[in-house]
Amino acid sequence: MATAAAAGSINVGFGTPFDAQIDFLRQKLNLPTDKWDDIQRAAHDRAFIVAGAAKADLLDDLHAAVIKSAEGGAGLKSFQKDFKGIVAKHGWTGWTGEGTKEGEAWRTRVIYQTNMSTSYAAGRRAQMSDPDVLKLRPYWRYIHSDGAINPRPQHLAWHGLTLLASHPFWSTHYPPCGWGCGCRVAAVSRREGEASAKAGLDDLPAGWDAIDPKTGAPVGIDKGFDYAPGASVGRSMQSLIDDKLIKLDAALGAQMAEALKPVLLTERTAAWEKVFDATRQAMAGKGDTVLVHTVAPQTVAALADKGVALENAAVWMRDTELMHALRDTKAARGAALPDEVWRDLPRQLQGASVYLDTGNNTLLYVIDQGERTGKVVVRVNYNEKGRFDGARARITSNFVQTGGVVDQDNLQERQYVLLKAGRS
Repeated sequence: MATAAAAGSINVGFGTPFDAQIDFLRQKLNLPTDKWDDIQRAAHDRAFIVAGAAKADLLDDLHAAVIKSAEGGAGLKSFQKDFKGIVAKHGWTGWTGEGTKEGEAWRTRVIYQTNMSTSYAAGRRAQMSDPDVLKLRPYWRYIHSDGAINPRPQHLAWHGLTLLASHPFWSTHYPPCGWGCGCRVAAVSRREGEASAKAGLDDLPAGWDAIDPKTGAPVGIDKGFDYAPGASVGRSMQSLIDDKLIKLDAALGAQMAEALKPVLLTERTAAWEKVFDATRQAMAGKGDTVLVHTVAPQTVAALADKGVALENAAVWMRDTELMHALRDTKAARGAALPDEVWRDLPRQLQGASVYLDTGNNTLLYVIDQGERTGKVVVRVNYNEKGRFDGARARITSNFVQTGGVVDQDNLQERQYVLLKAGRS
């Protein structure tokens, strides 16, 4: 937990690493990219990227080099030396800046400074957002960099601006606000904040939130920098994908999806376990709906070959259907899936064999249960209402309808067509 002393330590620089900064860098997931904006805004809180770097081992080494630079405070020249060695080791070619001394210096400086400045900002934000610190210093002040050779007019205009930490200004204007921006934020006491207000230092410049059509960000902020570093560390990777902050398309999208698979599965399982536990205990449903699976690309293609075009690849389950699947009458006749299978549903679906029931165009996810077979039935392109992240909505997607245990011979009927073989 941050302390009041930590809140006062506002002069932390790149050469003075601190735990919150290092933690921010370490928790990032390596993602392959082609262009720098394949990952946008708040998604950088969860993803480590180097534009054009797609190979996992290359990204691992680059990520490690950035963390090493932050931990030891060795500086840009040390990172440049590490970068040169990593590029040679992996035979990475075609990257922007390659081929000239000036280009290589520019590229390594951008990678180093961007990671150091955003991790510093995220670490400081974590410290200043601690409830104990906010009680003592509830106001934040924008401080323009003294070392700027060519100050950005807007950044200079924001210097001294003092607002409550909860003000929406900080959701888009928390520095760095652009490439090479050295501005920072300091936490100040209520007394100092109120005194600043009396002095007019809480007056936002006219048009501060106007969007520049060239960048899609507020005027004075570079494209992609209109977010607060560290504010989205707790967001799930799935939500960042849903908000189009992580682009998953074409061949690169397949690589990114593969890299995301382990963490997405962990997040989905944790979210589903909460719903399962609450439903099993109360045996009542509120319509809470959780994303439990994504249909595999090869299954989507196989369905299309059979004339079934999915609206989307998401598979959801409501607590209402879960309650019915758990009901006593089904368990009494030995047809119910065990609780441990339902509670682990996202993992079970990922490893299941997938069949198309040509009789009604539903998907069957088949789970090995020894002498008998577990079966989870998914309605495709189904229009259903539910509570998604607490908000009621109606969507067209794919929904788990029910599940149970059947004899293995049941799947030999002609109406069932294997689309994907299961795996462990």
